Amino acid sequence: MVDSQTNLLHVDFCGLSLASPIVLLSGCVGFGEEYTRVEGFSNNDVGAVVLKGTTKEPRLGNAPHRVCETPMGMLNAIGLQNPGVDTVVDEILPGLDFSETRFIANVCGSTIDDYAIVTRRFDDSPIDAIEINISCPNIREGGVQFGNIPEMSARVVAACRAATSKPIITKLSPNQTDIAENARLCIEAGTDGLAVINTLMGMAIDIEKRAPVLGNVRGGLSGPAIKPIALLKTQQVYEVARPHDVPIIGQGGITTPNDAIEFLIAGAAAVGVGTALFYDPLVCRKINAEIAGYLERHKMTSVADLTGSLQL
Repeated sequence: MVDSQTNLLHVDFCGLSLASPIVLLSGCVGFGEEYTRVEGFSNNDVGAVVLKGTTKEPRLGNAPHRVCETPMGMLNAIGLQNPGVDTVVDEILPGLDFSETRFIANVCGSTIDDYAIVTRRFDDSPIDAIEINISCPNIREGGVQFGNIPEMSARVVAACRAATSKPIITKLSPNQTDIAENARLCIEAGTDGLAVINTLMGMAIDIEKRAPVLGNVRGGLSGPAIKPIALLKTQQVYEVARPHDVPIIGQGGITTPNDAIEFLIAGAAAVGVGTALFYDPLVCRKINAEIAGYLERHKMTSVADLTGSLQL
């Protein structure tokens, strides 16, 4: 990152010092190493990296096909394929360079006890924070049900809160009736931050076979197509989170610097980038430069000055 940008882009998020407001989203960068092989890419350019969703036991994931391109986005139904939390903590985390950026675990489960067990395992690790994935639309059990019922979401958060002293970020589902109420209950249950939003539920059909394209039938829709929805949800959650000083990672369809700036204005303290990395692995550097330039043009001294500055 260019030295002149450092002070402007610095963000305090849930007690963590981030060098940039950009967070690389879970499922898009593997376990933190996927894009480090790309020439010109550096984890130093982002504030944090959210690792792939991790469960108590290893998961093979869903049957193929797992990914489907859509107009202005993609559907994915990976199914939380991962080697299990013990392997992640014992074998993967020691290989990460924690001097480059912050690393955030993504915790998944089929039961509340599963979430607590995985969270407790990460609590005894060098991971910087824990994201609770209660809103995954491409598995058949656990996540969707927990994420779409506010009371269940709060129970998961409370169980994880009791299992760790690390910052907890709850990833909210857009596939529910009242995301603001869900956010309120999660805050009361002890979450330190919120990630808004996860993917939207969708499907694709092969018209020749008259069958679903995805082996799981349904999957999570990401990419530019969901940005207007994600932006609205971020603003709605911000109204609930602001009085409690609970910060938000705004995410969903961010592909340009202007997209990122919109989310910050709507109330995000940080912004998540995911699908855009698949076709422009160096997009984060561009976003950083444009955010810094915007702050300078508007005589702002930090990203925090921009957060929640929407004029209604």
